[in-house]
Amino acid sequence: MIPLEAPALPDRLTLEALAERLDPRATPAVEVQSLDMGYYLVRLHHAGGESLLVDDHGETRRFTGTQWISRALAPLGLTHGILTWADVTDEMVGLPAAPPLEPAARLAHGTRIAFRTRG
Repeated sequence: MIPLEAPALPDRLTLEALAERLDPRATPAVEVQSLDMGYYLVRLHHAGGESLLVDDHGETRRFTGTQWISRALAPLGLTHGILTWADVTDEMVGLPAAPPLEPAARLAHGTRIAFRTRG
């Protein structure tokens, strides 16, 4: 289990709002969810639950690569995240749909990634 000591954040927030509210002593766990077609979403896990990173219009912010996530979050002091993905293969082979994973399970079974971009 990943400790979630970061203070609670709103359910949805922009990068600017995150920069204002981020406590460098207790940063949230960053989940980078890989979707089909090369898109990625960012969720922040904290003491109050989880928050979704959105754009200025309140729509889910979609990134087209992890390097763009790194360039957005590394300057805020967030050094790493956990890459997760939606598992749709069960549906494709005709297995019954399984209940969605709890956030802690997604984080526990994800892959750690570093936010380090050159150039």
